Amino acid sequence: MKIKFLILSVLFVALQCRSAFAVSEAGELQKKEERHPKANMYVTNNIVDFSNVHNADTSTAESEPIDFGADEVINDDTTKVITATGNVEILYAGMRLLTDELIYDQNADTVTAIGNVKLYSADGSVVWGDKVVLSDNMSIGDMNNIKALLKDESFVTAKFFRKKNNNTKLMRHATYTACDVCEGKNPLWQVKALKVQHQEETQNVYYNHAFIYIKGVPVFYTPFMTHPDPSVKRRSGLLAPTLGSSNYLDAYFQPRYFWAVDDQTNVLFAPIFSSSKNPVWNGEISHYFYNSYVSLSGSYLKDNEAKRPQNRGNFILRGRHDINNDWRMTYDWRYVSDYIYLKDIGLPNQDDAWLNSNIKLERFSGRDYVSVDAYYYKILSYNLHRRNVNQFRTLNSKKPTVAPLIDAEFYSDPLFLGSHIRNEFNTASIYHKNGAETQRVTSINAWELPLTTPFGEKYRFVASLKSDAYYVNRYAYSPKDTYTGTTARVFPQVGVEWRLPFVRATESSRQIIEPVVVAVASPNGGNKTDKIPNEDSEDVYFDDTNVLDLDRYVGYDRNDSGSRVSYGLRWNSYGNIFGKTSAFIAQTLEQDDKSDFLQGLDADEKSHFSDLVGRISASPNQYLDLNYRFRLDRKSFDAKYSELGFNVGPSFLKFNTSYIFLQGNTHYNDLYSERKEIYTAVKVAVSENWAFSLYNLKDLTKKRKGKLEHGGSVIYEDECFKWDLNFKKYNTSNPNLDNDYEYGMTFYLKTIGSFGS
Repeated sequence: MKIKFLILSVLFVALQCRSAFAVSEAGELQKKEERHPKANMYVTNNIVDFSNVHNADTSTAESEPIDFGADEVINDDTTKVITATGNVEILYAGMRLLTDELIYDQNADTVTAIGNVKLYSADGSVVWGDKVVLSDNMSIGDMNNIKALLKDESFVTAKFFRKKNNNTKLMRHATYTACDVCEGKNPLWQVKALKVQHQEETQNVYYNHAFIYIKGVPVFYTPFMTHPDPSVKRRSGLLAPTLGSSNYLDAYFQPRYFWAVDDQTNVLFAPIFSSSKNPVWNGEISHYFYNSYVSLSGSYLKDNEAKRPQNRGNFILRGRHDINNDWRMTYDWRYVSDYIYLKDIGLPNQDDAWLNSNIKLERFSGRDYVSVDAYYYKILSYNLHRRNVNQFRTLNSKKPTVAPLIDAEFYSDPLFLGSHIRNEFNTASIYHKNGAETQRVTSINAWELPLTTPFGEKYRFVASLKSDAYYVNRYAYSPKDTYTGTTARVFPQVGVEWRLPFVRATESSRQIIEPVVVAVASPNGGNKTDKIPNEDSEDVYFDDTNVLDLDRYVGYDRNDSGSRVSYGLRWNSYGNIFGKTSAFIAQTLEQDDKSDFLQGLDADEKSHFSDLVGRISASPNQYLDLNYRFRLDRKSFDAKYSELGFNVGPSFLKFNTSYIFLQGNTHYNDLYSERKEIYTAVKVAVSENWAFSLYNLKDLTKKRKGKLEHGGSVIYEDECFKWDLNFKKYNTSNPNLDNDYEYGMTFYLKTIGSFGS
């Protein structure tokens, strides 16, 4: 029994030694990573993990099987000393302990392991030491000249380690590194401390005289440092500050203090102090309930600049409440004092054209769904303000508030032949800042039947009836005319989709050719554009994603009226010949050449045939990825819309190009101007550790021809360190960076953290 107890004691102190050096990320064990060619940069504030410490449980230990072996065991009854010598080996609970000699002095109540002490733990960590001494009922342990190779291949050394009986652990002359360690060479970086102490009662780690060394050269020193151990999930204290500069703030400094008010409430105070402006008071408060959370963040600046408002600021209120298993409420309410404030300070949503606020109540039940929403909008587009300030002001004067927006969808259980019924209900109340308002109620009842014939043909039959009722006030349907009143409409529609896939299979490939035809029948006209405003279907587009849809509008205010036939061809190939390649092309034949949908696309042209739309996607091998989407003029085949992107090259040399062309919409000329941009980039891995990239974004339109943005990065990365230098130059979009450079440099030390600017 005594032998078994002393074995458990040695294992216990060895486990304490091992756990004293186990590196963690957020208190959890890291997954083992391949050392080459690259290692993930785990970020943590802790050098040493003391979280896996457990008190010895002799009752449990007694039931665990122990394998013990030694060349010789001597029990001296006179001196009360038990000695095991020669290849002493202990196997216990997946761990293995080796030593040259094990001595248990019953009079002094000490256990000593001497010579080549090694512990192989179940997680792959290995600890070496010269000597282990246990005393005071095995509650105190000393270990000399230890080395530890941890699970994540980090390396720790210490000349002396002690575990005290109050669960305080102490190391002297300790070093730590996550880099490869070679004999006679300094690792790329390592942390050295004269003294490291962990107090389990306070859950704190203390350092005395700590240095960070780069290739053996000290680059950072602190006489004293402390932080919570990894068992602490959250605690009040200072976080890493931010340093930077901008054209608006000039040089700035942002300290951050985190206050853990209680188990459910957090407060982050992060003011911004700059060299040219008053302080920006910034912070966030969050509270977590059992099944919900709410957070409020915001900032305030008293601006003395003449061109800016004096009192400036923003706030974001977010929350989610799971009322029960079916109902949920979410909200994301945002406010900003002026359109350029977020860009000036560099806050979230600074590049958004609109600042959207929303509150929503939702119900989920099987396939049925109900939502009640409210929306509020504020225009922020700096590009529009610079290009056309009058249009910016016009949009701002017409900005809508939507409350409520109710949407409900209900699906029946399968009926005869697998058909089902869909009932959709939608209502919206829209109020504009200039006084115009719209209230709409819409009901859609549809029956759908999917069918597959024995020959392999696939059919989908659809019949629907859409009913709308409107009340509008001060609707300006022309520059001089407005309408106020009520109106209603009924819109029936039937459609059928037919597909027939043909498959050709060989030993090395499989090809599928599938013709598709969609026929739709519905009455012409009926949109009543002089009485019904277009609030949700103004963004008219026609491409490969909606050419086969029964309703090509995105909203409810416009009906896709008229009868038509859409036809297309899909081709897919899988295998060794073309790799993974697909193509699709389609067109629509309209019964009425004055179709409302086609008129929305090209108001000056009349035709029964639509443009050709399609896409091509090709990955024939690992060196090429290509995607191309297009819309071609039905007569000249000139491109009206093109989107091209491809990556080419091996992993060490990648070229990337993307091109987009969008013809200006003459029907909505003020809103949709021509867009033509090309993006090019190259990424080169010079070696296993070094890589760089360059990119350029250029505007190809005649009015705005020139570079929009260009930049690049230089990266060094190895198994324990990453250095990232990036730079870019803006020529538009941000007023503070117009024709100016932005650059940053960041250092990552694996398991330690990152710092930079």
